[in-house]
Amino acid sequence: MDDLYREVIIEHYKNPGYRGHLDPHNIFFADNNPLCGDHIEITIQINEDETVKDARFDGHGCAISQASADLLMEFIIGKPIEEVKQLNKQDILDMLGIDLGPVRLKCALLSLKVLKAGVYGLGEASDSLVE
Repeated sequence: MDDLYREVIIEHYKNPGYRGHLDPHNIFFADNNPLCGDHIEITIQINEDETVKDARFDGHGCAISQASADLLMEFIIGKPIEEVKQLNKQDILDMLGIDLGPVRLKCALLSLKVLKAGVYGLGEASDSLVE
């Protein structure tokens, strides 16, 4: 089963469907993983009914960080912003479908950290956002 999930991760890394920038956008946020240098930035468009109309990410880094960002953008489109605010670490792990060690976990959670800082309108992202 892990092989299937690894293939999904590689596919999202090599051929991300949600890489890019949205202009105009309602939400923008960017952050880095200082341990490895991964960088993620997101732009999100919100509908009048407070649902995610569209979402994109850009950045650079390892396959885990980039694939998790692509999977996350795909997942949140059409979701109410209040539901997006409730996403947590386990949601990302479920999307990736593989066990990760502590270093790779930081890579996987960077996109969630950036997303939550953006939707909460915070000036700085914090690891406590992804618990």
